[in-house]
Amino acid sequence: MTLYYAPGGCSISPHIALREAKLPFQLQRVDFMRGKKLDDGTDFVTVNPKGYIPALALENGQLLTETAVMVQYIADLRPESKLAPAPGTFERVRLQEWLNFIATELHKGLTPFYSPDASEQYKTKMRERFELRLGVVGNAVEAQPYLMGEQFTVADGYAFYTLRAWQTFVKGELKGALVPYYARLLERPSIQAALEAEGFTKDA
Repeated sequence: MTLYYAPGGCSISPHIALREAKLPFQLQRVDFMRGKKLDDGTDFVTVNPKGYIPALALENGQLLTETAVMVQYIADLRPESKLAPAPGTFERVRLQEWLNFIATELHKGLTPFYSPDASEQYKTKMRERFELRLGVVGNAVEAQPYLMGEQFTVADGYAFYTLRAWQTFVKGELKGALVPYYARLLERPSIQAALEAEGFTKDA
């Protein structure tokens, strides 16, 4: 499998999942500063017509996109990793609930902060809303180590991206239970390895 990624982007979520599942994969960097080009100059949109990361090229020739879907696919390739509850269980529905929340309320909630067209007034309002959404995550991990309880899942890997982006790019702060939660995530070897492979350290 080949994971198309951009350093610091949301593609770190499936990157973490692949490492947690101990699946063989290759990384293919997409340079958005050069107009979405691959290392060999190929236009990324010829690979993924949607034009955004992540994208996962499978061995059967299929291309999988959308983080919340991709990480579940990865988890199901290695059910023994317990990265996701078994399909068909109510616990799996709860995982999907978290993934959808992270995708729509946190991941997409970061969009205004990257937009040069968004006014400071609008960004301030969106910051307040984002902090409320972070509070939902904080409440969930106040009495348990991970979103689904004692077990790390792909939802935590996706949450990691949003928490890191909030601090790194938006310069926001984590509060309450989110502080030790993020510290726990940073200590996972899969997350440290993913950060290193993308050119970062756990402190950067």
